[in-house]
Amino acid sequence: MKFYVIGDVTVDHLYHLDHLPAPGEEVAPSRATMQPGGAGGTISVTLARLGHSVILAARVGQDPFADFALSSVRSSGVSEAAVQRDAQALTSTITVMQTPDGKRAMISYGAANRELDPSKLKKKDIDSANALIVSAYSLIGGPQRDFALKAMGLAQKAGVPVFLDLGTGAVNAVGMGLLDSAVGADYLLLNQHELLALTGTHSISAALATLGARGTRRVVVKVGAMGSIVWTPDETELVDAVRVGEEVVDTTGAGDTFVAAFAHAALGGRSLAEAAQLGNAAGVLSATSLGAQARSISASDLEALLD
Repeated sequence: MKFYVIGDVTVDHLYHLDHLPAPGEEVAPSRATMQPGGAGGTISVTLARLGHSVILAARVGQDPFADFALSSVRSSGVSEAAVQRDAQALTSTITVMQTPDGKRAMISYGAANRELDPSKLKKKDIDSANALIVSAYSLIGGPQRDFALKAMGLAQKAGVPVFLDLGTGAVNAVGMGLLDSAVGADYLLLNQHELLALTGTHSISAALATLGARGTRRVVVKVGAMGSIVWTPDETELVDAVRVGEEVVDTTGAGDTFVAAFAHAALGGRSLAEAAQLGNAAGVLSATSLGAQARSISASDLEALLD
């Protein structure tokens, strides 16, 4: 299958700390690394490793970080035909600080990604895709938002299913302003915090009812250690988390990996619950390595884990 993915590519600076620093405090990490990341890059890389043809639409600078941000994209065979270069803006970077008990703090700089030029979007690439996957960070603002909205419009006209993956940073930046785009997607994927913030409600059931009233057809809610919830106007099901016999060391990018595996399974004819189960498996596998794209996950890996 062929996927068209719109989302950020970044360089992730990961710091594992005993505790998050207070203002003015200097702390030393127990472990630190630099890895390629970003929702668009991670989704694309995972889909390619699962055997699909992928075009990634993103934008990087002309600085030394650009090639590093795209290193896994290149090695996994993702097409860079829609990756743009910016002569002025820097390649995006994210600093992630996390503690053993799961607390995280992040510094995110959208940089060149937000300048993605919509005039360079090719209609034929959308028309020929089996699905369009959009990271909601692409909808925060600037030319990148115009690019994403234009692509979603083309996909809907062509009958190409749209997967929209929200993100905490995007929801915090835009809030309920994302709602119109969200209800227009064929598949909406998000976590519990994002669901409540998007709908302005205080419970999952009320939030799903709000989305249903607006015409949403399929929602997948990622609920961490509990697994995920799949919802349609006709059914709601909790899909239990998948356990692996490996230590979870870094959850960066686990949600993005979930999205890729879910789309892979849903377009492959699996039910929503089955697709979410594969997503759960992929997300936890990705967290057993340091970095969003470090763990290479194949279709056989997922099937073996579920068996």
